[in-house]
Amino acid sequence: MAKTSFAKIDWQARSVQIEYQWINAELTNRPLLVFLHEGLGSTAMWRDYPQELCNVLEMRGLVYSRPGYGQSTPRGQNEQWAPDFMHRQAFEVIPALFKALDIYEKPWLLGHSDGGSIALLHASQYPVAGLIVLAPHIMVEDLSILSIEKAREAYVNTNLRQRLSRYHADVDSAFGGWSQIWLNPDFRSWTIEEEIKSIHCPVLAVQGVDDEYGTMAQIKGIAQRLGQTQLVEMNACGHSPHRDQPQKLNDICLNFFKTHQNTSTDLTKQ
Repeated sequence: MAKTSFAKIDWQARSVQIEYQWINAELTNRPLLVFLHEGLGSTAMWRDYPQELCNVLEMRGLVYSRPGYGQSTPRGQNEQWAPDFMHRQAFEVIPALFKALDIYEKPWLLGHSDGGSIALLHASQYPVAGLIVLAPHIMVEDLSILSIEKAREAYVNTNLRQRLSRYHADVDSAFGGWSQIWLNPDFRSWTIEEEIKSIHCPVLAVQGVDDEYGTMAQIKGIAQRLGQTQLVEMNACGHSPHRDQPQKLNDICLNFFKTHQNTSTDLTKQ
């Protein structure tokens, strides 16, 4: 099991501690794949998947918990996220973390759900070798809001809070930050459909047919704007392809990486 470490960054006028893990750190000559978790995720919630995929791809990996999640610094007592919360993660937290960890290469990014959106945003302004996005959001859909409302009810009325507490030092920080902004009426008009047009690296966009948090319009919208996108609609799969269809996803990621590992450098020069 990968060792958990902590990095300190200055963010939002305070010092923030970021939980992270290196995977296959000894593979110093291999590319780096950075994992960006979902809206309720953390380093621990990925479980063994980052290690499994990095072994398949023969890559190094970096897994971390965003501020407010996992063992990273929780949200401040009165901290409320604004509609640009994913932009701030992409444009402020990731660069600060890379600087703290002396990462100066062009990484590959794998993002799930909100993490997929953050990966797309980061790649729109920073050099990235390639993107793998699982159930990303580029706009807000009615289905997403309905499912998050159901999750909020389950958090209050079932054992969901207890189950999530295994993955977060402050589970109310994690759930509250995510649910409050997604259900904020000001967030309903959020979109990154125009911003992603500046992405030049290869993109693999994967969506489960049975995803309860988003429709195929999300990844099809990416492909409409980015001609270099490979779309995968995964049957018998919900919101988490890496949990529902891990072997199939590994095979798809391996083929994608083999196809683009030598061409991504040229693509990202633009």
